[in-house]
Amino acid sequence: MSDHALPEPPALTEKVFAALDDKAQLPLLSLIVLGMLAGVYIGLGGLFATIALAGSDAMPFGFAQVLSGFVFALGLALVLVAGAELFTGNTLMAGPVAARRVAPALALRSLSIVYVANFAGSLLLVLVAFAAGIQDGGEGAVGRAAFEVGETKVGKDFWTTLASGIIANMLVCLAVWLAYAGNTVTEKIAGLVLPVAAFVAAGLEHSVANMYLLPFAYLVQGAASDADQAITLADIARNLTAATIGNIIGGSLVALAYLAVYGGKKG
Repeated sequence: MSDHALPEPPALTEKVFAALDDKAQLPLLSLIVLGMLAGVYIGLGGLFATIALAGSDAMPFGFAQVLSGFVFALGLALVLVAGAELFTGNTLMAGPVAARRVAPALALRSLSIVYVANFAGSLLLVLVAFAAGIQDGGEGAVGRAAFEVGETKVGKDFWTTLASGIIANMLVCLAVWLAYAGNTVTEKIAGLVLPVAAFVAAGLEHSVANMYLLPFAYLVQGAASDADQAITLADIARNLTAATIGNIIGGSLVALAYLAVYGGKKG
């Protein structure tokens, strides 16, 4: 196989699992810093998507959703090309764990640290974006769009959010999988864009994206809505809990499916 040929599915499975092996063994400081960067990067995708939705009343629903999905892909592109540790993508560690390549305790340590770091990075971006007045763009249209996204998300019940989280992270993990098939920046971005656009366009629940979208909506709701506390901290906690469980299931399903077909042994 030439250096520029795309890997066949068995070789791609090994490539992804080998990368996950390395991720599980990263030192604490690396997990924290790279996890915070991923929270910021995914939040930047969310910020971009919110701007795309501002004033979308003038556009057909599907067009506006797909547009927001395409620009949201910025976040995962930054994670995979620039380098960062994203909890949702790293749920693929279920494959190496099931293949006995990674100890369960090591995977749990890595995922837990990255999850908290993703949240910290997301909240940092929320505060900076709010201080920068991003919500005031388009005479407040950006803030209204952010609030409407958040209100829709917290309006779902637990099981709807969980099921949505499963599909969302199946698409995100498939985006990661396809990006690993690429050898160039262009190939990686081309691989990840459509799965990411699909999950955003469908309004599915991605825990790390929601770590930015929901707190930002919480902050802007006073100016963007006449309702008093339409989004509460308890609402955010419920959404993140259900979305996180669903994301873990979705990512694990993708990894375990490819493990079952192609195996997970090194070499």
